[in-house]
Amino acid sequence: MTEDMVFELAENESLLDALERTGHHVEYQCRSGYCGACRVPLKAGSVEYDRPPLALLRQGEILPCCCTVSEPLKLKVQLRSKLAG
Repeated sequence: MTEDMVFELAENESLLDALERTGHHVEYQCRSGYCGACRVPLKAGSVEYDRPPLALLRQGEILPCCCTVSEPLKLKVQLRSKLAG
């Protein structure tokens, strides 16, 4: 099942924080781009990084903990409520 959800980031809010705030389930550990635990598939759009993350990323993956969003994105991330069911 696919659901589309639109939300905006608050000022100085990371994409990871926004995903958590809107009920999405994203694993994480370091919250700074070192471990790669929060990587999620990017379906459309692009992000930038102030400095390259140390975690290795495959094509089409982003780290929501440390990326900068400058345009609308499409991600593949589950809602927490869907995991419980």
